[in-house]
Amino acid sequence: MTYPQAACWVVDLGAIHYARALEFQRRAVAARKAGAVPDLLLLCEHFPVITLGRNGKREHLRASERVLRQMNVEFHDTERGGDITFHGPGQIVGYPILDLTPLRRDVRWYVEQLEEVMIGTTAEYGIAARRAEGMHGVWVPAPDGGAAEKLGALGVHISRWVTSHGFAYNVSTDLRNFDLIVPCGLAQTKATSLEKTLGRAVTIEDVKPHLVADFAKIFGREMCAMTRPDLEAAIPESEASGADAQQPPFTSEVTVDSARSDRT
Repeated sequence: MTYPQAACWVVDLGAIHYARALEFQRRAVAARKAGAVPDLLLLCEHFPVITLGRNGKREHLRASERVLRQMNVEFHDTERGGDITFHGPGQIVGYPILDLTPLRRDVRWYVEQLEEVMIGTTAEYGIAARRAEGMHGVWVPAPDGGAAEKLGALGVHISRWVTSHGFAYNVSTDLRNFDLIVPCGLAQTKATSLEKTLGRAVTIEDVKPHLVADFAKIFGREMCAMTRPDLEAAIPESEASGADAQQPPFTSEVTVDSARSDRT
């Protein structure tokens, strides 16, 4: 099936375990490469999980395995760029599955566009989010006037110019969970949430439409809401089979402090 070049399906996966979302992404990437689906934006919340990027350091995990078990927090090594981060309820995780070829084959550009999506959404709430020099993600002023705090993080994986993984935007996240890690490997970094910054309650359902609208504007996509069953029907299990799902011939990764391309 041929889809309009600007078409992008938005699929809300709801609350989902990280391993299941990772499997879903791999299938979606294979389907996108095969032209079985258009560009996708997968949105979800994860059950509490700490993930470590390929270039991350295990010592940035502050909690022992016993503590993680007691707190019912999973741990996963992952193929994305970046260091260590926490995902959990109250955080919107966005996984764009985009073919960058008709957009722009530029890893740094892509990362900056994801940052612009989060910056634009934050502006909808009257807050001036910004980048921090030499670091990826988006930052906002601390309510007490201290150092800027990190509101949104990102880490991406690109195979044959099709993207996966993406961004995490803290809406009402329990920030105490970030004490389990050195966020993004930066010892002085403090995570924050939209709720904390605004000083009032905000729900992820309030924020999702803003993220989708800003994503559409930044990437020039025409968004179409699709259900999870519809997407599952379009990406059969067989799409993720074969060596390409595990060992892509071309991979570009973005880490916290650099962007680089590797041939494997």
